[in-house]
Amino acid sequence: MEESCCGEALIPLASDYMAGALPAVMERLARTNLEATPGYGTDSYCESARAKIRAACACPDAAVHFLVGGTQTNATVIDALLRPYQGVLAADTGHIAGHEAGAVEASGHKVLILQGSRGKIAAEQVDAWLEAFYADGNNAHAVQPGMVYISQPTEYGTLYSLEELTALSAVCRRRGLPLYADGARLAYALASSANDVSLADLARLCDVFYIGGTKCGALFGEAVVVPDSARLPCFFTTIKQHGALLAKGRLLGLQFDELFSGDLYVSGGRTGVQAADRIRSFLAEKGFEQLLVNGTNQVFLVLEDSRCQELFRKVACSFWERKDAAHSVVRLVTSWASSAQDIDRLLAVLDSLR
Repeated sequence: MEESCCGEALIPLASDYMAGALPAVMERLARTNLEATPGYGTDSYCESARAKIRAACACPDAAVHFLVGGTQTNATVIDALLRPYQGVLAADTGHIAGHEAGAVEASGHKVLILQGSRGKIAAEQVDAWLEAFYADGNNAHAVQPGMVYISQPTEYGTLYSLEELTALSAVCRRRGLPLYADGARLAYALASSANDVSLADLARLCDVFYIGGTKCGALFGEAVVVPDSARLPCFFTTIKQHGALLAKGRLLGLQFDELFSGDLYVSGGRTGVQAADRIRSFLAEKGFEQLLVNGTNQVFLVLEDSRCQELFRKVACSFWERKDAAHSVVRLVTSWASSAQDIDRLLAVLDSLR
């Protein structure tokens, strides 16, 4: 474990995948370790997980596919949805635009940037962009828009409301573009008191979305949900082409089978949200500046640069962006593994920075 300058372990708030997995998931993996099962997601554990996810999404006919990581999932789904001459519309702060090393572009598809507002894009904005594109007499020379990408929650931890998602879905369907939602941190969205979008809503309003596991209590893994399986024909083969088909597929399905047994998936997210709420309440009470306030598991703290260095010596967190010439935004990320003791330690560190 990384240590501070004083030899004490840094408080782990750099991301929500720093710890391994929820104890129940690890116990299930260990208990079934020596079982021999068919490969490539054709085992009984994957089938059980698919049935539980379909039930949670109120979408009995959905196709459910298990992949290993978020970037891999985004690149595979986007390549499967698009024709060779098409690109994907996304917010400038979208994960595929800035944090995936050009994985989408590497598959031959351009990310078409829209200016986001706190990480989100609006239905009217997408519609206006498309209207201008189709009105351009030279658009045949340009990358064609083929789909829209969002994430729930966004890179800023903000949430699409049901009203916003419904409007965005309506524009996409009127324009004939699939809507895809990245759910890498979906457990924290579902657990937030600010959220009014359910899994069933996502299945009804999106053409494809994924349920994140890596950041939400699984050791690794993401579950892609395709409400209309005909939307991605031969997707199993597409996954294989992208090197994304895990031979020991039961390791993925088994984890989601456990996460969707009872309330485990959302309860893990709730732990992260409650920890972040404690931090946000403390910051507000003590007069710290926050870049924005969301209801999920990311906290964006504004500090003088000298104070940032003091924080980094005791807390594993990350620089986010410049606020101005003298201040930076630091991101603190809680998770299903955040303990009360870790948050107590963090608040003591923050109190010393005042």
